[in-house]
Amino acid sequence: MKIAVLGGLGLQGRAAIADLVASGVDEVVCVDTAPDGAARLGGLTDLARVRFVVPEGAIGPAVAGVLADVDAVIDLLPQPLMREAVQAAIATRTPLVTTNYGKAIADLAPAAEQAGVPIMTECGLDPGIDLVLYARAAKQFDSITSIDSYCGGIPEPKAMAKPLCYKVSWNFDMVLVSQNRDSVMIEDGKRVEVPAARQHDSHFIHEIEVAGLGRLEAFPNGDALHYVEMLSAAKGLRRSGRYTLRWPGWSAFWAPLKELGFLSDDKIAGTTVSPREFLGRLLGPQLQYGPGEKDLCVMRNVFSGLEGGRAKTVTSDLIIERDLASGLFGMSLGVGYPASIVAQMLARREITAPGLLNPLLHVPDGPFFDELAKRGIKVAETVAWD
Repeated sequence: MKIAVLGGLGLQGRAAIADLVASGVDEVVCVDTAPDGAARLGGLTDLARVRFVVPEGAIGPAVAGVLADVDAVIDLLPQPLMREAVQAAIATRTPLVTTNYGKAIADLAPAAEQAGVPIMTECGLDPGIDLVLYARAAKQFDSITSIDSYCGGIPEPKAMAKPLCYKVSWNFDMVLVSQNRDSVMIEDGKRVEVPAARQHDSHFIHEIEVAGLGRLEAFPNGDALHYVEMLSAAKGLRRSGRYTLRWPGWSAFWAPLKELGFLSDDKIAGTTVSPREFLGRLLGPQLQYGPGEKDLCVMRNVFSGLEGGRAKTVTSDLIIERDLASGLFGMSLGVGYPASIVAQMLARREITAPGLLNPLLHVPDGPFFDELAKRGIKVAETVAWD
């Protein structure tokens, strides 16, 4: 089995490569523009089974040359390069996993179907693990009336740095970009749009209690309706929201900065830098984890509905923490492991449906969670009957 990882030397790519090698994949092709791949992966995995490719020139043709010789590919390139990666996969008929949102490449669905190639989108942590939890929950209800999904990457309590109480385990610029993302919720059975400008308004913010951590702040950050429409058991849904989790005080910090334009993408007069880019460059270096500090990925999904005429609530909780031995962040494991697991399923032809796929509909939940558990990532599920 041969599997390529595009962007293999990034935070998530290194986790994916380490897992692919540990899983017994014969050859892992690491595609990245950085020329020091062996140094970056040294001590993390068996380099004898890793081949490094440094693409030159246009990314599309370079990627296509690699994909023609592998059984599956994981796309962890920056989001703007996703289209070229997917087009190369379609051209070479190579099954692909990407952690990015599928909406951006929806127009490529007919080409993928015609080529007979599966393109698994949104297959990381959030979205990703949560979507397979949606599929598992749907089997436990006759009808679902509410879904609340929470996920966030935060520092462990001893690593918190005020005033943000946040450190970088992901691309910090993308963290700032997500502060400018509109959201869609469902309240009283109706679609509610939350403009990015109101994302941190008190009306939309609430707190949840997480065992061992205490109270975390939740604010809307995603399109809940998009996933609900995939669930036949959720046709009568009354409420749903997708929320980012942070330590309390996050919204109070960002709301005035957003109002003052500090997250604007417009260039500052006389410069080539936007306020958002400036903030990223200023704050990012100050928010790095120390070698002995852990990040925590906290996920909770709460499903309520009816089974056999009785009201029921299923709550799924998951916490992934940094592996200090390897240095890999919990966020990296939470994204890299699902991508690796599903890429291997595609390579073994356990998932063969052509076109643009989604974990909610196309990843077998049983085998998927069995594989996560083997890697120490276990979902705790509680069921309450009313």
